[in-house]
Amino acid sequence: MKCSKCGFENKDKAKFCTKCGNPLAVESPQQNVASSNNSKYIIIALIAIIIVLAGVFGYFAMSNGQDSVQSNDASQENASQQAESADDSAKTTTTSSKQTSEVADEKSWESIGSYSGSGSGSQTISVPEGKIMVKLSAYPIKNYATNHLYVTGSNGQSGGVDWGSKSAVETRSDSFTYTSSSEETFVIDYYETVNWEVEFFRYQ
Repeated sequence: MKCSKCGFENKDKAKFCTKCGNPLAVESPQQNVASSNNSKYIIIALIAIIIVLAGVFGYFAMSNGQDSVQSNDASQENASQQAESADDSAKTTTTSSKQTSEVADEKSWESIGSYSGSGSGSQTISVPEGKIMVKLSAYPIKNYATNHLYVTGSNGQSGGVDWGSKSAVETRSDSFTYTSSSEETFVIDYYETVNWEVEFFRYQ
């Protein structure tokens, strides 16, 4: 056993240093046991702390993973909703286009004025702007004269029917169309007729 004062190595059972006489301290087995027990407790505590820290890190890692999955799911759901919204918008646009086309296709010739009479004479009428169609017909008196029905517009458009002295006595008809951006004036001139009729139509 080494002396703590002079450092001389003594026998293990010696109680005093043979060189300087200093009392030698004998280590108690209980102290060794206590020291050993303390080391074990420290190791166990460190292991427990490591386990707790690992659990905490694992929990947060799993929580972040779930948040990421939920975020991805939400993003996919939003993308799906946006795609559905785009599809609905496209369908609405297509439907609107079809309806507009159908409305355009629903246009037709609508009568805007009908005139009729007999005998001989003339009359003046006003026709509004637009795409106009004029239909006319007449039946002559059998007198071997030059019978007629003429419709003439201020825009130069005209149509009509007539019969010569040797023509068959029968109903004759005619029609013409034009487009004008302003109101036009038409003169209906008829001579020696049993009956006549003129009708104006506008495409609307």
